[in-house]
Amino acid sequence: MNPELEAFLPWIPRLDLADPTTAREQYTQAAMARPAPDTTGLEIEDRVVPADPGVPVRIYRPHGAQGAVVWLHGGGFVMGDLDTEHLWAARIAEGSGAVVISVDYRRAPEHRFPAALDDVYAVLSWTAEHAAELGIAPERIAVGGHSAGGGLAAQVTLRARERQGPPIRFQLLNEPELDDRQESWSARNFTDTPWITRDVVTASWRHYLGSGPATPAAAPARAADLSGLPPAYIATAEFDPNRDEGIDYALRLLQAGVSVELHQWPGTFHGSQAILSAEISQRQTAQLAAALRRALTE
Repeated sequence: MNPELEAFLPWIPRLDLADPTTAREQYTQAAMARPAPDTTGLEIEDRVVPADPGVPVRIYRPHGAQGAVVWLHGGGFVMGDLDTEHLWAARIAEGSGAVVISVDYRRAPEHRFPAALDDVYAVLSWTAEHAAELGIAPERIAVGGHSAGGGLAAQVTLRARERQGPPIRFQLLNEPELDDRQESWSARNFTDTPWITRDVVTASWRHYLGSGPATPAAAPARAADLSGLPPAYIATAEFDPNRDEGIDYALRLLQAGVSVELHQWPGTFHGSQAILSAEISQRQTAQLAAALRRALTE
């Protein structure tokens, strides 16, 4: 493990999704303990996207933005909100120069699949319809997110293809949660890794899917056909149960004719990017922003 990250292991709490309320409190406390981002160069606005029900979003506008990203927080489909994602959304906006539309999608288990996906698709459609108001080109809209948010980003690209919905220029999948089956080598062997364990991933999918069947619409790794999807940047962490499903998804996208940049970060674990002082975490965030900037401006 990266020595800078390893030094923080004694202070990383044990996450337990069996009690969503406690897990959310713990997640929020950890997020709010991080230093606030510098937002002096951003115009920030809270809105509610009309839908049934309405979807709260927080919009980050850097000066001179050409494109936008519909940005989806992590948290195992159970945790996270606009406030816990504020640091990351602001950093992505500043680093990429893109308008970031951070989405407060409905969370499981109170709202199971497809509630979160419905919310994200509503925001994607709204973004395309209001491109002029947002000051962006309608053909320069990306989707992206961390962890479960990365999984949702992959889900919405599949839905947009299926419904011939708004064109998506790029998908930015950071440590995405893509496969409920947990049959990969990393899922079977990384059972007690920091922060995210096999049990946490199992509980996440159980909360999200409920008793319903797992379908490609909910778990993108199950999709038989990945052709016609937007170009992707996929990042994985070395000591992460979800590592191999991200790598496999990248390879399958490539085999389907989709352009992919795959970055496997050595010595990292799921969510270790939140350790902001580590040099490798800074490089991870910079690479995410740079990939988005390239995709939306070139």
